Amino acid sequence: MKTIKYDEIDESFFQKIDFEHLVSVDEIINKVKLQGDKALIELSEIFNDGTFKSNKDFIVSEKEIELSYKNIDKELLSALKTAIKNVEEFSIQQLNSIKEFEFEKENSFLAQKIVPLKRALCYCPGGNYPLLSSCYMTIIPAKIAGVEEIYLTSPRISAEVIVSAHLSGATKIYKLGGAQAIAAFAYGTESIKQVDKITGPGNKFVTAAKKSIYGQCDIDFIAGPSEVLIIADDMKDSKLIAADMLAQCEHDKDARSYLITNNENLAKQVEIEAQEILKTLKTKDIAKVSFKNSICVIVDNINQAIDLTNKRAPEHLELLTKNADEIKNSFTNYGSLFIGKNCAEVFGDYCSGTNHVLPTNKCAKYTGGLSVFDYIKILTYQKLSDKYSKKLAETASILAQKEGLYAHKLAADLRR
Repeated sequence: MKTIKYDEIDESFFQKIDFEHLVSVDEIINKVKLQGDKALIELSEIFNDGTFKSNKDFIVSEKEIELSYKNIDKELLSALKTAIKNVEEFSIQQLNSIKEFEFEKENSFLAQKIVPLKRALCYCPGGNYPLLSSCYMTIIPAKIAGVEEIYLTSPRISAEVIVSAHLSGATKIYKLGGAQAIAAFAYGTESIKQVDKITGPGNKFVTAAKKSIYGQCDIDFIAGPSEVLIIADDMKDSKLIAADMLAQCEHDKDARSYLITNNENLAKQVEIEAQEILKTLKTKDIAKVSFKNSICVIVDNINQAIDLTNKRAPEHLELLTKNADEIKNSFTNYGSLFIGKNCAEVFGDYCSGTNHVLPTNKCAKYTGGLSVFDYIKILTYQKLSDKYSKKLAETASILAQKEGLYAHKLAADLRR
């Protein structure tokens, strides 16, 4: 971990990783657009996502689902049910926070209605680890929002992933992955229906594909490697801090952990604790690389920490300071906030109820994490009385003429 003082900070602390431009997936996407299922079969064999004899093999069968429940650990099944229940409860509260309304004005009505998307694809990555938690994190908000058809796809289908997706409410579970899967669901093929939105994390090929097909259908956001920023001041928390930093670092070698503190001794102790944990950590080959590239900043006061954090806009933000409750509202750019040492970031990853699909790479400056809001449309409508229509027509006619849009003016004048 690199340790620097506040006045030594350079652009490396704020720099975005331009990872989405490291690969081109246009050839893959075009092949799927032109050849459909045939391309999926060929590409899946090339990229080792699966070997399919026909398009019937794309989907997990009812028999496979039944066997998966029998084959997974009962303790895991219980944990999945608990996590899913918590995420469902939080998603229901989110949905209840927005309302449909209709208000009357001059015997006319203007209104807002909430309409769920028809189809959504939830992507479960299959890279270094089978992220079965990504199944329920993406599926449940869609289910609570009222999405009619929810598809889950993953290049590494295991019994655990199948059960997680099925318990969460997936309509169908597919065995496809990579850029070709993103293309298939964005454009549709002979056996795959085109979706309205694609959500969920993935590798650089998946991310590049999501960016490429945006506009054909919607996506959640373009996200980069996982990251956490911890603001801390207490020496007693050094082991917790080291563990939380390494929990992000083990995702992949490009993941990043940041520590901001006014206590230089704490920074040194965190380094010692992290190196001790790494000795026996099963994921040390990945974690040690990203931890080496992580950064600790020594600040003079909390205002410097707040300023740095809002500029960095981290995916996960932990406040391990004595005055955490007093300063929490000063932070405006983050994916999810964890206040106090009882709030391990890993709880948000798995089971507390908030979503773990979060903006990274400074995207938290303009968006929040995945939620039920990503799976609904806010639509407006109006019904006007004769009197109010004539009143609006006069205003609209003047404005249309000023803009030089004379068909607009005519449409207004005919209602005067």
